[in-house]
Amino acid sequence: GCGSSLNLTSQKATDAVDGVFQSLRDIARVRMHMKQFHSIHNPGSNTHQAASYKPLLKQVVEEVCNPDRPDPVDIEHISSGLTDLLKTGFSMFMKVNRPHPGDHPLLIIFMVGGVSVSEVKMVKDLVATRKPGTQVIVLSSVLLTPHSAVELLFASDRLQPDARI
Repeated sequence: GCGSSLNLTSQKATDAVDGVFQSLRDIARVRMHMKQFHSIHNPGSNTHQAASYKPLLKQVVEEVCNPDRPDPVDIEHISSGLTDLLKTGFSMFMKVNRPHPGDHPLLIIFMVGGVSVSEVKMVKDLVATRKPGTQVIVLSSVLLTPHSAVELLFASDRLQPDARI
């Protein structure tokens, strides 16, 4: 709500920062309902004191490419054909494994809200290391730059941002 730094007041700055922190709290509240991907922060342990950051996108790709193939908790399979529909239906009565997202030779990831070039490279490197031979396509609503990511934090309407990206 401020066109230039000349119009910036302490109240406007406080309101903007409060809005950013409210957005971060809203994101944290939504993620608390997830069982597996509820946090991007690892506080460390008694043996490894340093806290670490693990991006959500990295967690999801590692789970999809997991060679141990546990049943993904926060990733749902959507039936796409008669065979998948029958497998999903019979899984209610019998011990039938649902299809795993890593079963397919093509992985398509769509990031709503934007993705950075470094995130695309991270996905490419993870898939090449953990699941060679899998083709990956990363799509997004926008390609983020460091400047545009910060502008989106301060956008008044994140669904139709007023940031010039």
